[in-house]
Amino acid sequence: MSPRTEEIPQHDHDPTDTPAADPASGEPGTPARGTARSWAEVRHLLVRLHFYAGVLVAPFLLVAALTGLAYTLTPQLDRLVYGDQLRGERVGDEVRPLSEQIAAARTAYPEGTLASVITPPGPEDTTRVVLAVPELGENQRTVFVDPYTAEVRGELTTWFGSTPLTTWLDDLHRNLHLGETGRLYSEVAASWLWVAVVGGLVLWLGRARGRRARSARGVLLPDRTAKGVRRTRSWHAATGVWLALGLLFLSATGLTWSNYGGERFGRLLDAANGNAPALDTALPGAEAPAEDHSEHAGHGGSGAATADAGPADFDAALKAARGAGLGGIVEVTPPADAASAWVVAQTDNTWPVHYDRVAVDTASGEITSRTRWADHPALNKLSKLGVQGHMGVLFGVANQIVLALIALGLTAVIVWGYRMWWQRRPTRADRPAKVGRAPERGAWRRIPLPVLVLGIPAVAALGWALPVLGVTLAGFLVVDAVVGAVRRRRTA
Repeated sequence: MSPRTEEIPQHDHDPTDTPAADPASGEPGTPARGTARSWAEVRHLLVRLHFYAGVLVAPFLLVAALTGLAYTLTPQLDRLVYGDQLRGERVGDEVRPLSEQIAAARTAYPEGTLASVITPPGPEDTTRVVLAVPELGENQRTVFVDPYTAEVRGELTTWFGSTPLTTWLDDLHRNLHLGETGRLYSEVAASWLWVAVVGGLVLWLGRARGRRARSARGVLLPDRTAKGVRRTRSWHAATGVWLALGLLFLSATGLTWSNYGGERFGRLLDAANGNAPALDTALPGAEAPAEDHSEHAGHGGSGAATADAGPADFDAALKAARGAGLGGIVEVTPPADAASAWVVAQTDNTWPVHYDRVAVDTASGEITSRTRWADHPALNKLSKLGVQGHMGVLFGVANQIVLALIALGLTAVIVWGYRMWWQRRPTRADRPAKVGRAPERGAWRRIPLPVLVLGIPAVAALGWALPVLGVTLAGFLVVDAVVGAVRRRRTA
């Protein structure tokens, strides 16, 4: 398409999306509306908020979408890159005892202490023997053993069960490999994503442009007969409608995992008694109860025993757990001291999930304590399932496909948004510009008083619940006020 066909004349601007400028702001535009308060001004305020959220926050969203897209491919990438370690050669139907597999792993890699053992996820997968090695810090050395032959297939430095590639892509998505400071980028994206989605839905569903605007087809499908900026906006908005639920889900689940918003969510769980039930790992008759640290938020955890446990005890712990009904993939963690029990935890993250856990006294083979997934509070279940869905593992390949489509769709919506900004630029010879002007400021002065009275405390509460959203919004308002003051002075 030639540049000539992309020049959008001034009359092609949609007045419902670009309100007239306020003379008090010092911005160019058509004559101002009156100062009377009106519900229509709420829409004009949303237009400005949506515009600035799109222009200033969209780069963060674009990076999150692209890095998230890469992360959704990690199961397949792991199989491709680490196939030798992850897959075994099935020989018959009987697997070797864990003690034999652990002995083989310890012979090949005697350093460190035995932290846990994870049974194979599938019949052609390897057993994971996790070693705590001091020089690796919070990482572990995972030795992969063929369960049918007890042959060591290799080792990897893992982070709470994740391979090096998955860990690298996870860090890229969460913090761009910039540590705790880098996590601000992803929290900015998650904090503003729902604002952009809700604002866009309100603007698109509330527009008044004839019969098409009031039809389901007009809301859900782009208008292919439109030209220029209207056509781009149609694709931008219609695609956003289809993605809305998925984007809101990713925003909410991402915030529960964030630094500052996640801390607020943790307080909510504490106040609502929404945390997972604790597993009592103290052996009967022990002097002091032991605390269970075998879970890690969002990842398969691995404890670190103070001394290397006997391989035969792993068989006893697994046998007791299987007898108690714990099927599928489980993680067997030895006790931290002589007064504590062994912990066997189901780690099946694919629907229907299984997260039962038992404490085992291997000396007697008895189950001393148990927590059931069915007994977890509803808020805890929603949080845990949401995290697994966000990571793309809850529904397997279907989950991955949906996340990939959402990431690609969000990327397209962002590109169309910036394209609209460019298309709406003034093209007249006497006042050309590289991009379109921002919607007018000052609409808040004309919105109904009830909206102001209820809206200001609501925004303040949101700023407390989502600190990054509150701080960045305050920053936008300060910069906007300074720019407005400078323009008014120049106009005067």
